[in-house]
Amino acid sequence: MHPMVKPALRRGWRDLNTVQFGMAPAHALTLGPVDTATGSFLDLLDGTRGLALLREEGRRMDLPDGHVDRLVAGLAAAGLLDDARGGGPDADALRERSDVLDRLRPDLASLSLTTSEPGEAMGRLAARRRTRVRVRGAGRVGALVASLLAGAGVGEVDVRDGGRVDPADVAPGGLPAEAVGERRDEAARRAVRRAAPEPAPRRSAGPSAEPGADGFSLVVLAPRDDVSVHTPDPAAAEPLIASGTPHLFAGVVEATGIVGPLVLPGETGCAGCLHLERTDRDPAWPRLVAQWRSGRRRPARACDLSLATTVAGLAAAHALAFLDGGRPSGADARWEVSLPTLQWHARPLWPHPACSCGAAARGKREHSADSGESHDTMAGQRHSKASRRTTVAARQAGTWRAHV
Repeated sequence: MHPMVKPALRRGWRDLNTVQFGMAPAHALTLGPVDTATGSFLDLLDGTRGLALLREEGRRMDLPDGHVDRLVAGLAAAGLLDDARGGGPDADALRERSDVLDRLRPDLASLSLTTSEPGEAMGRLAARRRTRVRVRGAGRVGALVASLLAGAGVGEVDVRDGGRVDPADVAPGGLPAEAVGERRDEAARRAVRRAAPEPAPRRSAGPSAEPGADGFSLVVLAPRDDVSVHTPDPAAAEPLIASGTPHLFAGVVEATGIVGPLVLPGETGCAGCLHLERTDRDPAWPRLVAQWRSGRRRPARACDLSLATTVAGLAAAHALAFLDGGRPSGADARWEVSLPTLQWHARPLWPHPACSCGAAARGKREHSADSGESHDTMAGQRHSKASRRTTVAARQAGTWRAHV
């Protein structure tokens, strides 16, 4: 291990014995009490020395025996330490591509703030290179989502859409003006290649399979049709539900941006659940949807450029959080923001008992299991998870003091 204090966190002294790492409350921590020698030793934790050499440096600075190991262990436990050579074989392979890694260093720094184990951030960034994502829809939102995911290091981003690029599709970071008149999906794939820090891995050519059957880690549904954004068609996602492929909805409808839900098949609410829930609340809903889908196509949709970019950014962030092993809030809700107030709010989405996706039935089985013989074990697991959530909540509420 080559310990390194996470460089993404700015450091400052609150007083003679207390050092603060980080400025933003969500990730800031304080460390104390810290004596002068230990404060000077922190500068040596830059990833260029292994533990053996750090112990020698500590002896030269007259630090007590074992102090270096206790300091390193304490910093690691507080989530302040990284490993300059950690992350496993995939991370080692990424380090050999210095040109690629230089492009991704801001992403690596961000990951270091959302991971706790030394070397974990580099491991997750390297793992992105092996993920595959398909984006269905190459308008102002979809094309930009695809470019953002590619630029963030996702190994393969495939884009599917029909028709040809029209002037209304053009957006900075997405489809360029010179692509007008070209096939929409081909133009979007070129945008993806321009955004990616390295070429996507080559795959054997062959006929395309149904969405969700090609081993994609995630499918992003970003339709250009505003009706499909507002009320996703459950039939369009049926192949994804059947194949167990996670999928995320995103788009803009009538100056309202929508991100979510992130559907984990059989576990969270899906497009069918959303339709059924809306019908429960409003019996006229199916009648309205039928009229919207059969209505005359509008010459231009209300898809403000800045709002489309905002939606694409949040959708890409949710997608990356999921690909990196997390469970973003979009897994149980649809996030919405409307002009001109631009206040994000979440609309919860629960599995519907009448939906064929089976998520509600699974939830009932798990609830029954909680009350069975495995109650004590699962209660312990829930306690452990609750403890971790409490720690995260405490860190997000403000600075957290660690004693080393």
